[in-house]
Amino acid sequence: VQLQASGGGLVQPGGSLRLSCVGSGTMFPFNYMYWYRQAPGKQREMVAGIGSGGTRDYEDSVKGRFTISRNNDENTVHLQMSSLKSEDTAVYYCSAHLGSLSYWGQGTQVTVSS
Repeated sequence: VQLQASGGGLVQPGGSLRLSCVGSGTMFPFNYMYWYRQAPGKQREMVAGIGSGGTRDYEDSVKGRFTISRNNDENTVHLQMSSLKSEDTAVYYCSAHLGSLSYWGQGTQVTVSS
């Protein structure tokens, strides 16, 4: 199973970005899919998660600004980020659970700066 993330980049404060992550190597939809992030000198933190039935969970600082969505048929997960702030700067990682196993994609850098 592999996860491939994309969509990071440089954006000005207040701007938007959309991250995508495509899962491959499995015939089954992931139980849960997540976006995590890790800023320099900080621990990795969960940003948003979504179950196969669509239940969503967000870290408090991104509520109202970020939206997570998924396509079970394609095993993809997206993170629409709006009203970006400098403190959102980090490497963003997608993660997915399938049964008792967890998988991680490579990170994609998001930099919010003027």
